[in-house]
Amino acid sequence: MPLPADLTPATLTLLIVTTFVAGLARGFSGFGAALIFMPVASALIGPRLAAPVILIIDAVTTLGLVPDAFRRADRREVAVMSLGALVGVPTGVYLLTHLDPLTIRWAIIGICAALLALLLSGWRYHGRPKPPLTVGVGALSGLFSGASQVGGPPVIAYWLGGAIPANIVRANIVLYFEVSTALTLLNYLWGGLFVSALVPLCLMTAPAYGIGLWGGSRLFGVASEATFRRICLCLIALAVVIGLPLLDGMLR
Repeated sequence: MPLPADLTPATLTLLIVTTFVAGLARGFSGFGAALIFMPVASALIGPRLAAPVILIIDAVTTLGLVPDAFRRADRREVAVMSLGALVGVPTGVYLLTHLDPLTIRWAIIGICAALLALLLSGWRYHGRPKPPLTVGVGALSGLFSGASQVGGPPVIAYWLGGAIPANIVRANIVLYFEVSTALTLLNYLWGGLFVSALVPLCLMTAPAYGIGLWGGSRLFGVASEATFRRICLCLIALAVVIGLPLLDGMLR
């Protein structure tokens, strides 16, 4: 199970460092891992390897969050949003497997930049969740998750601004993304994205991601949340710039 032939020691080191930073952001703020990982990793190993890598290592390292989220979540609301993901995820996976890799990379850069702008704006949906809108947000999130693993911001913007208690919202988000992850795993398997090169890539990046998650969770409550969130947003912006296809000569 060899690594991609063009993955040099230098680019492998950058991939592992990026994975650690992504895990750090995820552990502290609960978001940002794929937004940091995907632009850079897509430039290093291609989007069709990068997306399954972050999907697998995040799924494995966050399993412990599921039992508590299942108890606290509004499972009906999560189920309604998951109906949208049933449509969005396969559509995103279709795009990932059928579009030219360079086109996918530009799309990832564009999506990440747009979602970064959404996060920076601080916009939240302040109305009560409505089933048609919830399904639509699930479909959009699923589309972004299937194509590039960056489905978090639409869900966060939709649920965090409403009248639902914060502890239930956070449980909803965790549980929804476990459902979305399961759907994406099945669709990646169906789409032939699970190839042998993923095994060494996951084995080498998962420890860095896990250490980052642990470190980020330890920082929560010690560092200023506002300051760390600003740092996360700056790191997302840096990842978008570094991942630009125009800069490939500097990364490889």
